[in-house]
Amino acid sequence: MPTIPERRAGLRGRFARWTPHTLDSWLDACAQEYGERPLVITDERTLTYRQVADESRRLADGLVALGVRPGDRVGLLMANHPEFVTLKLAIARTGAVAIPFNFLYRADELRYVLAQSECSALITMAGFGGLDHAAMLDGIVPGWDAAGFAERPPAGGGAPDTLRHVVLAREGETARPGAFGLDALLELGARHAGAAADAGHAPDDIADILYTSGSTGSPKGVQVSHDDVLRTAYASALTRAYEDGRRILFSLPCYHMFGYVEGLLSATYVGGAVIMLPAFSAEAYLTAVEKHRATDLLCVPTMAVALLESPLRHKTDLSSLTAILCGSAPAPIWLWEQFETEFGVSEIVTGYGMTECGGAMTLTLPEDELALTSTTVGRPKLAGAAGVPGTEHNGLAALCVYRTVDPVTAEPLPDGETGELVSQGPTMMLGYYGKPEETAEAVRDGWLHSGDLGRVRPNGYLELTGRSKELYKSGGELVMPKEVEDVLATHPGISQVYAIGLRDDRWGEIGCAVVVPAPDSALSEGDVIDHARQNLARFKVPKRVVFLEATDLPTTATGKVQKFRLVEQVSARSEGVTE
Repeated sequence: MPTIPERRAGLRGRFARWTPHTLDSWLDACAQEYGERPLVITDERTLTYRQVADESRRLADGLVALGVRPGDRVGLLMANHPEFVTLKLAIARTGAVAIPFNFLYRADELRYVLAQSECSALITMAGFGGLDHAAMLDGIVPGWDAAGFAERPPAGGGAPDTLRHVVLAREGETARPGAFGLDALLELGARHAGAAADAGHAPDDIADILYTSGSTGSPKGVQVSHDDVLRTAYASALTRAYEDGRRILFSLPCYHMFGYVEGLLSATYVGGAVIMLPAFSAEAYLTAVEKHRATDLLCVPTMAVALLESPLRHKTDLSSLTAILCGSAPAPIWLWEQFETEFGVSEIVTGYGMTECGGAMTLTLPEDELALTSTTVGRPKLAGAAGVPGTEHNGLAALCVYRTVDPVTAEPLPDGETGELVSQGPTMMLGYYGKPEETAEAVRDGWLHSGDLGRVRPNGYLELTGRSKELYKSGGELVMPKEVEDVLATHPGISQVYAIGLRDDRWGEIGCAVVVPAPDSALSEGDVIDHARQNLARFKVPKRVVFLEATDLPTTATGKVQKFRLVEQVSARSEGVTE
């Protein structure tokens, strides 16, 4: 097998000039070169590059015949099933904007994003993981599965009135005889072959709106172009020095940049494949490595721990595995030393970024010492011809530039000083959809403000030291504390509640609800968590509940609770406890 420098040099040579593409034109170029190679591998179905291109073309023709036009917003509520890939690329062919929604949303969350995005069509599964999406739609847009839905009068009151078409792509256990399904969409496309051929979209057009939690307490739709995500994906392949035909296994959802860019899109730059799992379990990962000969894993720290703890690791053939990318949060060095020993994986990397940047902007190198993987989040990705001129490292331009600014004044700080991390590069978002004020707050003077505190080492590697905002991550997903607090505050047994993020060796970071019980309340931790589970997406449900008296809360002279001190206080009393 070629060495890491040889593999990287090969990729650099193949893409000596950066040619912008739309997602569908890039797929067609890959299908020309790798036609019969697998692109999507699941236990239920394997699709070659040519099959994905052909099926996405028929689906796109069907969507255009249904009324989808360039610039329309088309929602995709789909887990990691093979259809996600063909449908996602079909939307791109139409020139419409794809909105891969978080399939863990509850009804009110789904209603908000459908309305805020002005979604005109939705492609959905009937349900997933105990959630009944079809029933949610019954409450949000009654009659969605009946004839005449497109002609219904506006309902108002926050309803998603722009939604005119719903395609039920996977029925699961819930049959809806009247619903327009995937087969019907394919048949419609066959009757209108070539309908999407003149979509007239360009690489700089918006390809996706990806929703992320925001500081205002409601999700924000990040707009990114076709070229944005393809540049980021190529930079991943170049930085990690992919070998020809790499097979990347992941269960991380494709509505997230992690699975979408670091998995699906990056694999295409070497004619590779993705092995997509709809949900995580250590046993499913290990079995899939053996069955499908995976060479690479995408995970977060808690997944890596589960893989190490699984007894199945001694009973499966993992000899194909050579690489792993672990994101979301830094992991302790012992984890990677043990992973290297137990699994024989030599290329262990971590990274950092945010949806607004275009995904992960930094990575450690596969040839780096593990000390860098556990103490930093890497340096800006190597991007070569797709990068920023004048930022060369090892002869390759970087994907972006990072520096720190004063969190209060936004004034640039001297090199190496800790402050708020800001970045600049060609993959930066085109703004939040329908939120100009939030966009102006996030992007100032051409620099994207992360809200994260850290420093840039002299060698270009980033260290994260905290967050200037109150957002925290749970299971790799950003959580807005106010949203959790607003839900929990409706419980009659709760007087005050504060949601905070706590560092955790196993999970990286977890959500914790600090609760002041109402007088005479017999509230338990289970009561609080049950209330959250009934009203919030799973990743937003706190993993820990701490009860305090109101007099124990750290406050300012004016009585405002200081959350940073609350984190310190709770961390001190629960240090070393994991779930």
